[in-house]
Amino acid sequence: MTEIMVDLQGGAKAPLYEKIYGHIRGEIVGGRILPGEKLPSTRLLAKNLAVSRSTVEMAYDQLLAEGYIKAEPCRGFFVCDITELYQLGMQAQVSAGVQKGAERGRRYDRETAHGSGRTQERETADIRFDFSPYAIDTEHFPYHIWRKIYRNVLLDDGEALLSAGDGQGDYGLRCAIATYLHRARGVNCKPEQMILGAGNEYLELLLVQLLGRGQKVLMENPTYLQAYRAFVNAGCTVETVSARDGGLSEESVCGKNPDIIYMMPSHQFPMGTVMPFGQRLALLRWAAEAEGRFLIEDDHDSEYRYRGKPIPALQGQDSFGKVIYLGTFSKSIAPSLRISYMVLPQRLAEIYREKCGFYSTTVPRVQQEVLKAFIEAGDFERHLNRMRGIYRGKHDFLLGELKKYDWVKCVSGEHAGLHVLVTVESAHAQEELCRRARACGVRISGLSEYLVEGRRDLQTKTADRTADTAARSAEKALAADTAAQTAEKAPAVLLLGYGKLSEREIVQGLDILNKIIN
Repeated sequence: MTEIMVDLQGGAKAPLYEKIYGHIRGEIVGGRILPGEKLPSTRLLAKNLAVSRSTVEMAYDQLLAEGYIKAEPCRGFFVCDITELYQLGMQAQVSAGVQKGAERGRRYDRETAHGSGRTQERETADIRFDFSPYAIDTEHFPYHIWRKIYRNVLLDDGEALLSAGDGQGDYGLRCAIATYLHRARGVNCKPEQMILGAGNEYLELLLVQLLGRGQKVLMENPTYLQAYRAFVNAGCTVETVSARDGGLSEESVCGKNPDIIYMMPSHQFPMGTVMPFGQRLALLRWAAEAEGRFLIEDDHDSEYRYRGKPIPALQGQDSFGKVIYLGTFSKSIAPSLRISYMVLPQRLAEIYREKCGFYSTTVPRVQQEVLKAFIEAGDFERHLNRMRGIYRGKHDFLLGELKKYDWVKCVSGEHAGLHVLVTVESAHAQEELCRRARACGVRISGLSEYLVEGRRDLQTKTADRTADTAARSAEKALAADTAAQTAEKAPAVLLLGYGKLSEREIVQGLDILNKIIN
């Protein structure tokens, strides 16, 4: 049996299991641990390294998944012959090097952000400090509890997990979620009103099929762009109102005359504002005044609030059957879980079963059973309470650090969610700041990244078609140049997420930003 000693103290800051995985992988690739050699058991290695057994198991699981080791029943873990794998890796590195030499400048890969459906840019260089508003703390996830539940589900449920299950999602899980929502968010619903799906965007596409294509949807701008794109791709006409100028006020809504209003009243993303109670009731009254009007309540980041009492969901105030409630476990558990839920008014739920009842659920049954057990045992609420305390500590620490910098002119959207908005004064424009930060290994985003794209171009084209004189065109061009210059001089507004970062990483990341901004 091979003895393994891993330095868990030095080197880059990383989870312990990653350090163990990286060390063993390096030893195998370097030929210091030979094919066929037996590795220490997870229990023994955990004891020798003074770490938890689950930490070693995660490292071994990654090595297994990548083909560096294999598990033999009742015998243990053995090193694989990776000659072909290593040669393939070397070929890939050579090809990448040739391609990199031919390219100029920095490359970016566009990818979907950790299961939430939001799009982010990942640089080819490593990101050391991730201030993304979507990133969550994975270090404190109860891996041991989740793993235990997963094993018990596989042992106890057996053949039942291989069947298709209920198209709306397993009834037991819907009951558990409905109970939690009523207790924590004031949502009044029966399991029959709930539909489970792999992400909010999937549920929104189902909703358009239910209500019919061609609906006119009204949203705030800036907004959650994935919802905007989902509605546009589904054939809806989407209009926006400025989130800064009163947002979805009764006056702005009546002026647009939509069929559906998409709203995030408890914590608007990305602005972080809370819709006043009177404004909520006014929109509910508006929806009740005509047949076919509905409010979509996306309860974004509702789990995390650090000051004042929790704000009940609008759905709990709805006695007209006009609120469609959306929620997800991407922030409260993990984006990779891919379980979201939609609560329909009773009448719409009946229409759904008639029109769309033939759809199969998009969430694997194993995931549903594990989540149900996680909720019913009380582990979900214990985890949530723990994370509230951890995120509150990071939130307060970040606010305290921001007070030390004179370039911070204003902080808003605080006391809830996993990010704050920071208005900064700098000689660089917002996009330039984000680009320079990424080049230094810091991921930040600007508020303009969440604006609905193309609306300025659309307005310009419309104005151009109506222009009938060269003088008017020149006047418009001058106004456009003035507006552009004003936008360049306007202070940048940055979104700084703190979910993934430790206090030390927050300090280091802000120090790099300080050098960039100044």
